[in-house]
Amino acid sequence: MERGSYDAAADPAGEPAAPPARIGLRHLSCFVVVAQERTLARAAQRLHLSQPAVSKTLAELERFAGRRLVERGRAGATLTQAGEQFLRHAVNVTRAMDSAAAAFTRTESPFLTAEVGALPTVAVGLLAQAITRLNRHRPHAGVSVRTGANPELLAALKAGEVDFAVGRTAEPAMMAGVSFELLYAESLAVVTRAKHPLATSEARAVSPLELLDYPLVIPGIGTAPRHDVEGFFEAHGIPLPPGRTETQSVSVARALTLLSEAVWITSRHAVQFDIDMGWLRRLNVPVPGSAEPVGLLTRSGATPTELAAYLMDTLRDLSLNHGGVSGKTALAARRS
Repeated sequence: MERGSYDAAADPAGEPAAPPARIGLRHLSCFVVVAQERTLARAAQRLHLSQPAVSKTLAELERFAGRRLVERGRAGATLTQAGEQFLRHAVNVTRAMDSAAAAFTRTESPFLTAEVGALPTVAVGLLAQAITRLNRHRPHAGVSVRTGANPELLAALKAGEVDFAVGRTAEPAMMAGVSFELLYAESLAVVTRAKHPLATSEARAVSPLELLDYPLVIPGIGTAPRHDVEGFFEAHGIPLPPGRTETQSVSVARALTLLSEAVWITSRHAVQFDIDMGWLRRLNVPVPGSAEPVGLLTRSGATPTELAAYLMDTLRDLSLNHGGVSGKTALAARRS
């Protein structure tokens, strides 16, 4: 067998190899970068190595581990189940080494930054409020926000690209190595601009059929709010109308709603600020009573940075003040 390659037949029992005394930081760093970039070519470019060198380093790591960690194919590099389990440990080690090296060489920036992932509807709601509070109390601290769909947030979190994320729980396989703490349950809201024909009175009940007389703006396919929107129309025997706009961009949906007679159906927290300011009006429409859980996503067993912990505490406090889970429920969720 070629040195550095992985051969499953060499270990027919499928047991891991002996403790890998030869694993080095270069193996862990290479593995983490491959997980982040999702292709060997991009990982090689970022590491300033050739692609064969990256492939060889991965093969060495897999030989030490005694199992396949990364599947290589035309679609890119994807982690195996064993790779997913190993990733959180590799991320913790590489981040600790980076911090230690920065402190030792005195190259660490004097400005602290928290890397946060968030669903688009959360970023413009609760997260924006948390950052505003952070700016007031800690003006020299920074926040880098990465928005995306829930699967993207989970992948970024596992790969160490963000300190934590504010999103939704997922299938057990996707939640491997990730902890979820409930902040609040998100419900739908149907909104228009303040002077829309349907918004003549807050007390006026609006039927779902009336919404079809206007352009609809709804969440994109594959998201939890979109599932709720589809369920809303199906419950009334109404198919989704043609001519609708589907988008995950809160800014696009908001602009369409303010500039036209469009009706926007979205998560309530995404529009609460505009409703409070009087720019948008929530219609009296019988939306579904079910609500989707939104919470903090963190790497299991990882200790957050001081700034990330501060920001998470701020999000917990804000969620309690804005109809989130009760203090007792929140405490129980944190301990589970």
